[in-house]
Amino acid sequence: MSSATQPRAAGREQSGHRRRNSADSRSRLLLAAAELFAERGYERTTVREVGLRADVDPAMIARYFGSKAALYLETLRQEGQPATKDPLDITDAAALQAMFDRVGENHPTPTMYAAVRRHDDAELHAAAMRVLRTRLVEPAERTASAAGLESPELRAEIITAALAGIVLSRASKALPRLADAPSADVGRLVAKLLGGLLDASGKSYAHEVMAAPE
Repeated sequence: MSSATQPRAAGREQSGHRRRNSADSRSRLLLAAAELFAERGYERTTVREVGLRADVDPAMIARYFGSKAALYLETLRQEGQPATKDPLDITDAAALQAMFDRVGENHPTPTMYAAVRRHDDAELHAAAMRVLRTRLVEPAERTASAAGLESPELRAEIITAALAGIVLSRASKALPRLADAPSADVGRLVAKLLGGLLDASGKSYAHEVMAAPE
């Protein structure tokens, strides 16, 4: 190899090494972020913590992803896109209990916050709303439509807003009895309450309470 070609070959090798290092750092940041968001929730996870777990300079998050919100969105995409998340059956007390348990451990995600207030980051808000629509609004709307109930979309959005409010209230501990109640009890009551909006027979939790003997 001539002396002229040696520097070019060395340069290509160094460039390839940098690309491999960049890809490795980005991959480690994504893995660390996904773990921390699952463990601590979005709000309680800092970019510094992500960098420390990934053993990568946290400043690289801005370089590779742009922001913490964009990093969160990328972890959702890596998990298979929000649209692939399984729908949540709000009439299933066990499924609701599991959700309340997860939120209790990890803090509410941007998805639940999106139901009650808009995120400053428009991209994050849009992604969170896609998750809400996929997991809650659209399944509830389909159930209400199949049952021949009036205003199926309105019912679905009321269910979504109510569930998000319950989740956020428990997290904030604004209502102490609700905050401290076992997830199993809350799941059972919420399933009855919200399930009433999808019950074509007209029977609801409110009717159960009114009909209960003193």
